[in-house]
Amino acid sequence: MYMGWKSRSQERYQTQYAQHVEQGQPCYILGIESSCDETSVAIVENGRRIVSNVISSQADIHKQFGGVVPEVASRRHVERITQVVEMALQQANLTMERIAAIGVTYGPGLVGALLVGVSAAKSLAYAHDLPVIAVHHIAGHIYSNFLENKKHPPVLALIVSGGHTEIVYMPDLYTYECLGRTRDDAVGEAFDKVARTMGLEYPGGPVIDRLAQKGNPEAVPLPRAFLADDSFDFSFSGLKSAVINVLHNGKQRGESISQEDLAASFQAAVTDVLVEKTAKAVLRTGVRQVVVAGGVAANQGLRASLGKRAQLDGFEVYFPPVALCTDNAAMIAGAAYPLYQKGQFADLSLNAVANIRLGVER
Repeated sequence: MYMGWKSRSQERYQTQYAQHVEQGQPCYILGIESSCDETSVAIVENGRRIVSNVISSQADIHKQFGGVVPEVASRRHVERITQVVEMALQQANLTMERIAAIGVTYGPGLVGALLVGVSAAKSLAYAHDLPVIAVHHIAGHIYSNFLENKKHPPVLALIVSGGHTEIVYMPDLYTYECLGRTRDDAVGEAFDKVARTMGLEYPGGPVIDRLAQKGNPEAVPLPRAFLADDSFDFSFSGLKSAVINVLHNGKQRGESISQEDLAASFQAAVTDVLVEKTAKAVLRTGVRQVVVAGGVAANQGLRASLGKRAQLDGFEVYFPPVALCTDNAAMIAGAAYPLYQKGQFADLSLNAVANIRLGVER
């Protein structure tokens, strides 16, 4: 049954995409994202123009737990996915008959949450005889920089999110070379853990960013883990421990530590390392375009610091719109388009994969 369904999808690709090219017809791809705690469905035209992008966030639900609870997230996705699909179609003023393909995040992420999105994508694809396209979550984040503009590879991608910190060389779409990655905590995870230690609400990254704007980044001495001179890897666990020690020692001495100053000092320690390693990667590869991807790309301190370094060193740096930094389905639909052009479809045996590195085949 699976091979027959896939063959029909291949025939649809051959005929539909030819029409899109020859007749200038718009190609609408519906994207589904459910890797963590956002249930999102979007429709993107020709891989660039966002027609609709509906995001149902669970942040308020998980805030009471201080972090995402996988089982709760999965159940919420089940409750919301059908409604969000309908909302995305209504917002775009389209029906499923106008959709050319369905792109879906299949990994990495919370496996239960991913399964909801993958199951929904396969069900819609089978019901409407459409091809389904498996999209790597991080590829989607990178592609958020290509939506609504004409930028294209080769680029260096600095990926900064709750689960990932990597520098990736991308000579072409869907060609990746990882130059460095975190050896322990991802940068977004470090932000959330430090925020929790400081008694701040979840998610902690935006709160620290707001506090940092009011603080002195030199007030609290904190370490920068640059590792070896020729390494593009990251490590944030020592910095996290240093913040814990500052708070513990201050409490023992009865001293009051300014949250604004601590937030500013921590954020400066993080951004210094991210900026320095990115600048070294530019020098090593000769690539003059840097794109930043992931939830931490919304961080104002990182945007300012990396922007200044880009001006100083003579390279270009691009950030997605803040609304596209966090998980969303528009980036998934956009990233699915080059795969649609190549006819790289999945079949109904597609499964969720909790851990898979960028560039590794399914």
